[in-house]
Amino acid sequence: MPTFAFNLNQTVTIAASGECGVVIGRAEYANSCNNYYVRYKASDGRATEAWWTEDALVTR
Repeated sequence: MPTFAFNLNQTVTIAASGECGVVIGRAEYANSCNNYYVRYKASDGRATEAWWTEDALVTR
């Protein structure tokens, strides 16, 4: 069973930009760190969704 740092529906912050969003999906890979699909409001006001690696996110 994989160990994820973030739960589904958890609010997280993208470390590089400070944008906040909600985890709506998770994935694990044999040769990489865990990935999270985050729905967030971009700094330009657009609603967007993107995959982020675990080390790119922090708890809010």
